[in-house]
Amino acid sequence: MRVGLYPGTFDPITIGHIDIIRRASAMVDKLVIGVAINRDKGPLFNLEERVEMIEAECAKLSTETGTEIVAHPFENLLINCARDVGAQIIVRGLRAVADFEYEFQMVGMNRALDSSIETVFLMAEARHQAIASKLVKEIARLDGDVSKFVTPLVKAKLMERLGKTA
Repeated sequence: MRVGLYPGTFDPITIGHIDIIRRASAMVDKLVIGVAINRDKGPLFNLEERVEMIEAECAKLSTETGTEIVAHPFENLLINCARDVGAQIIVRGLRAVADFEYEFQMVGMNRALDSSIETVFLMAEARHQAIASKLVKEIARLDGDVSKFVTPLVKAKLMERLGKTA
């Protein structure tokens, strides 16, 4: 069984993330969405809420693609998480050149830690390249419309969390 790991904080999951998940699903039999417990980033949503949103968004996608998609929280090294879930590949989404520089360093370190696990990069679709969870949260905080960037479920949870009306 070919297992892939797509890690991130997903705070919140965006349509850009969902696009990468859909495309990565075509490459593996099982796709694990590694939900990072990154206290340094100070997430808006707690771990359980992020996992819940991912599971809700991926349930239909899993049925559509025929690929098992599961959420898996982790707080250890990414390469250790990949080993824990039996992943042969790590999937990373790229939006811009700035993403590549960071990811390039990560690949080198991960290869040094375990050369048997490959990293695969998927370029974000052009219409999704500007979408970043951080920006989505800022737009929502400032009363902007985030409908183009997140699903209705995620938008509702975001507005609720921020004490805003949809």
